[in-house]
Amino acid sequence: MAYTLSELAGVAQATLRGNAENEIDAVAPLNKAGPRHIAYCASPRYRGLIPTSAAGALVLQPEDADLFPGNALLCPEPRVAFARIANLLHPPEKMPPGRHASAAVDATAKLANNVSIGAHAVIEGDAILEADVVIGAGAIVGARCLIGQGTRVEARAVIMHDCIIGKRCVISPGAVIGGEGFGYVREQDGRWLKVPQLGRVVIGDDVDVGANTTIDRGALGDTVIGNGVKLDNLIQIAHNVRVGDDTAMAGCVGVAGSAVIGKRCMIAGGAGIVGHITVGDDVEVTAMSFLKGSVEGPGRFSSSLPATAADVWARNVGRFRHLDELARRLRRAEQTIKQLLAGGKH
Repeated sequence: MAYTLSELAGVAQATLRGNAENEIDAVAPLNKAGPRHIAYCASPRYRGLIPTSAAGALVLQPEDADLFPGNALLCPEPRVAFARIANLLHPPEKMPPGRHASAAVDATAKLANNVSIGAHAVIEGDAILEADVVIGAGAIVGARCLIGQGTRVEARAVIMHDCIIGKRCVISPGAVIGGEGFGYVREQDGRWLKVPQLGRVVIGDDVDVGANTTIDRGALGDTVIGNGVKLDNLIQIAHNVRVGDDTAMAGCVGVAGSAVIGKRCMIAGGAGIVGHITVGDDVEVTAMSFLKGSVEGPGRFSSSLPATAADVWARNVGRFRHLDELARRLRRAEQTIKQLLAGGKH
């Protein structure tokens, strides 16, 4: 569906320069956009593409306005404005209401209006699906689950029994919500004894869960994901973790059991967070970092070592083995220097 630039400017909260009635059908990259496309530039590295863009309109920062002679939407945050426009021009595909003939829906499940259930999906007993919920092909919703209004459970995702998913969430393909937490105790003979995981997963509104991400159910209490949380693919959230509102985690993050993460945090790819610690609000953890103790926010935390040439790394590893000895020698040298300085004062 096409929208005029005037309509797009209103959605983007941007200032329009140019033909307000010009119609736009889709978004596109700067160097591939045509007359019915809109593109954006928010990075200096792409400013050179602005003058030659054939887009019907560009979303630009005000200081870049003179680089483009055509229609423009001007705002201080082009990425945010462009995202608003892209959501309008490219909404999620609407699935027709109803259930596929191959879907298995328990007679005790409660389905509201306009629910869509795909092929081979399973809805177990006493589950509740609110209005406009979409259940993809092969997805499973366990017994006594509640799926909030407008939420999409994509193909082959699994929501285990008793879990609660809020409104307008997206559970991506292959995600597993409410699987057994990794709970074991070791017996005297060395064997592992499983501890029953009796809690739930409770997810707030407007949460996105990436493909193949897993969120384990609580051992006794619940694992809780706050409103507006965004989780990338292949993330592991262990039992009894609590994640605050509007926190985002990139791919391959691992969060161990009972960790508490605050609001508006940003956890970059591959980072690890140990269990039973507290991460304050507005904390940023950089890629591949390992957070092993509680931290207060706001703040930025790093612990990774960047890659270097293999021969240099090998020499450094050899030196690491002597760090303790070097530290002792340094302390002895410091003590000797202090004694010499003290002796010189007399």
